[in-house]
Amino acid sequence: MTVPVDLNCDMGESFGRYTLGQDEEVLPYVTSANIACGYHAGDPMVMDKSVRQASQNGVGIGAHPSYPDLQGFGRRPMNLGEEELKNFLIYQIGALHAFARVHGCRLQHVKIHGALSLMAATDAGIADVAAQSIAAVDPEIIFLAQAGSEMNRAGQDKGLKIAREFFADRNYDREGNLLSRKHPEALVKDREKTVERTVRALHESVVITPEGERVKLEGVDTVCIHGDSPEAASFAYDLRNGLEREGVNVKPLGEFVV
Repeated sequence: MTVPVDLNCDMGESFGRYTLGQDEEVLPYVTSANIACGYHAGDPMVMDKSVRQASQNGVGIGAHPSYPDLQGFGRRPMNLGEEELKNFLIYQIGALHAFARVHGCRLQHVKIHGALSLMAATDAGIADVAAQSIAAVDPEIIFLAQAGSEMNRAGQDKGLKIAREFFADRNYDREGNLLSRKHPEALVKDREKTVERTVRALHESVVITPEGERVKLEGVDTVCIHGDSPEAASFAYDLRNGLEREGVNVKPLGEFVV
């Protein structure tokens, strides 16, 4: 049986005169784009261009909201009240939802960014607010969530469609959480290894920690590719081709997550 999987990539992270990422080069190899909504990166002009380019490439459109932390790229934890956080999320998701409609497509998914994502993975209250915000904008939007996380639980509780995410180039700890970027082994740089571990995650629902321990996953629907490195396009090409050689059917979330 052919296994389906989506390849998602963070995009639209340029701002004003500043350019970040290899969006145009990566788009031919991914199937879903997580587009920054102006709070950690991006601006209205970049959002418009990103949605248009993704749509032209047949790539699913996703919102990538964050804490209001432009200077820190959304990677700094913040202490916000529930109503404040909910409105910040609705504002960002709603903005990208509007750009998608302008370009004749729909908002396929939401993937929370940075520190907010890390906190929502383990904090039930934050995860609940994130799920509420998505449902408030459109209950048909798919919620990208790390398998086994509080986001996964919260999305299911709110009746949202869930896409369980795996990171091809990030190492995990024994609890199944991503290692901090400050950890010396946070990143997996060997490309053959990224393909091998992704195939294992898809077929066996298992990831191997740097210490060699086998950690069980709940399943994988989408694989994250980071688009802000100099080798992003070639990495995306190698990963997609490697997966397809292994019989993996790479396609957008909207075609198989129901």
